[in-house]
Amino acid sequence: MSTTSKQILGLYKQLLGKANKFDNYNFREFAKRKVVDSFKANKNLKDEEAVKNFYNEGINNLAMLHRQSTISQMYTFEKVVVEPLKKKI
Repeated sequence: MSTTSKQILGLYKQLLGKANKFDNYNFREFAKRKVVDSFKANKNLKDEEAVKNFYNEGINNLAMLHRQSTISQMYTFEKVVVEPLKKKI
């Protein structure tokens, strides 16, 4: 089965979505940066086998991000100075 660009884009969106679920600012920004950097580094993959391996690695990373972000949400962290506060209307 060939991995389509639509599937890869969907995986990218899912990975960024899970990365945004981290409660801790530092973990959240690190996860988002790793996802973006990984996709930028592999954007020129042409070999179907390499694309398939990259996609499968992304699926494994998605499962890991899901587990870690769930654990992160179980604990409360103080907001850091660089993190924007939610504005009340």
